[in-house]
Amino acid sequence: MARVAIVTGGTRGIGEAISLALQEAGMTVAANYAGNDERARAFTERTGIPAFRWDVSDHQACLDGVAEVAAALGPVDVVVNNAGITRDGTLLRMTYEAWKEVIDTNLGGCFNMAKATFAGMKDRGWGRIVNIGSINGQAGQYGQVNYAAAKSGIHGFTKALAQEGARFGVTVNAIAPGYIDTDMVAAVPADVLAKIVAKVPVGRLGQAGEIARGVAFLCGEDAGFVTGSTLSINGGQHMY
Repeated sequence: MARVAIVTGGTRGIGEAISLALQEAGMTVAANYAGNDERARAFTERTGIPAFRWDVSDHQACLDGVAEVAAALGPVDVVVNNAGITRDGTLLRMTYEAWKEVIDTNLGGCFNMAKATFAGMKDRGWGRIVNIGSINGQAGQYGQVNYAAAKSGIHGFTKALAQEGARFGVTVNAIAPGYIDTDMVAAVPADVLAKIVAKVPVGRLGQAGEIARGVAFLCGEDAGFVTGSTLSINGGQHMY
């Protein structure tokens, strides 16, 4: 029977690429999304992957959303915590709300989704959790104290939970992407983007599929000896 996977933020950008990669690997995939119903419907029509709406920063919504997926598709074996937001600004300009929204979504979402699925994985003796961190959680970034803190927290969360899951066949890993050619990066002014690319040793932005292939490996049956690791996919921009 195919493994059931949930990808949060799974209908666009890196999340869409991950959803498709796991589907190609033979998994039954559910793509979570936060609010764009029209885009989610188009994603499902295009890929055949069902989309389920809930806010990963809401603990009860995650419990209910996972229960809905399990009722529709079966017990959840794989979780990819990809959903994330930005609310950039220097500390002096950043509001508490901008801080809290990013921490609650980017880091709190990892806790909420793990809380909703970890016990079942442990009881069944198999599970895969992959958390999407960031190069900016490793190296820091001006004007992103909230985002960098949340992503750095993801890396620590990954290492701690990996120790809890290891003897039960549940692996927990992270991927730290560099700058990837997504809609978010495409919105960066051309002159700023050129400066970013100039700092990447391979000389280009990454592709969403390159992140997705890393996720697919970590979620696979043959990745059981990899846990507590962070895979940096950043073109050599930060060697951690």
